[in-house]
Amino acid sequence: MCYRMPVPGYDPEDVDDTLEALLEDEEIETYLSDSELASYRAGEESLVDLLEGEEIHGILERKDAPIDVPD
Repeated sequence: MCYRMPVPGYDPEDVDDTLEALLEDEEIETYLSDSELASYRAGEESLVDLLEGEEIHGILERKDAPIDVPD
């Protein structure tokens, strides 16, 4: 399991909660491979673990997330 901080200055759990609230299941499926999706659904890894920092940043910006994402 990989632990990384894709959005500097933010708690990964807060970012993950925000991503889960913003993304529909179908959208999550488009970002993850089949094996990543299986790990995510089994609770083995979070979206923050599986998505690249640039992907997270883009999602938060496109969805007008309630957190201020640094550039």
